[in-house]
Amino acid sequence: MSWVPIIVLAAAVFLVAAFLLKVNRSGWTLLGATLLFGLTGYALQGSPGQPAAPGIAAERQQVDGELLISARREYFDTSQLPSRWITTGDAFARRGDFAQAAGFYRSATQENAGDLEAWLALGIALVEHGDGQLTPAALYAFEKAQEIDEENAGPRYFLGLSWLRMGEAGRALELWREALRAAPEDAEWRESLALRVMQLEAMSGQGTPQPETDD
Repeated sequence: MSWVPIIVLAAAVFLVAAFLLKVNRSGWTLLGATLLFGLTGYALQGSPGQPAAPGIAAERQQVDGELLISARREYFDTSQLPSRWITTGDAFARRGDFAQAAGFYRSATQENAGDLEAWLALGIALVEHGDGQLTPAALYAFEKAQEIDEENAGPRYFLGLSWLRMGEAGRALELWREALRAAPEDAEWRESLALRVMQLEAMSGQGTPQPETDD
């Protein structure tokens, strides 16, 4: 599969979202991360067994850390810094060392079991350490994060992103729709999340379900 159409499509979607649909600047980072991982996932799933696929994954590992952290932080108050454990873990994640990062994130959850961002960061790191696979430990971390705050879309978004990268677009779309329904009306990330739901619906050929009406 040629990467040129993928890159062109990603750029076009970003420009439409940013300038025509007027997505706030605060959502640009999250949108960019979504396009990167979503379209890359589709491209890799569309070319299983290609010799270039492992090389692409290895190359991406060096840049994914910063994008993942930026995308994760979009779901939290940027005026409040995460714990020291998360900050240290992020430093390793930026270098692509997700095993070490997961250790620090796990320490954060042990220190404060109610730290939503720590559980979310742990789930993300475990998925990356598992080469994009959603392991039982990662799934547990995402579920713990969601239990802490049902309205925060972060856990469902990243869990859905993990399913998307594994070729399970239907599961991803279901989770993102749930996240959007639970999202507060005034959440800064709500608009960009709604846009991502629309994009995934278009990519997977699944429109928004119509409410049932009585005959």
